[in-house]
Amino acid sequence: MTVILGVKTTNRIETSDDIQKILTKFGCYIKTRLGIHNILGNICPKDALILLEIPQKEQAILIENELLNISEIEIQRMEFDFN
Repeated sequence: MTVILGVKTTNRIETSDDIQKILTKFGCYIKTRLGIHNILGNICPKDALILLEIPQKEQAILIENELLNISEIEIQRMEFDFN
């Protein structure tokens, strides 16, 4: 089972340290991490999206639960079964 977590923050500047601590804590379980945010000229917006590929569902749930303790976070999960 592979899980993709989409993590959206609406206040990237305020939440980035807390998010980074969690991603570092679970770094051995995250296969792929992709950060996406719009750049508008010299303005760095507050919204951001992080996509995480996690090959173990149990670890994905642990990561998701810890991230949900941070304010201004929304998470969506996709699960794929590869045989």
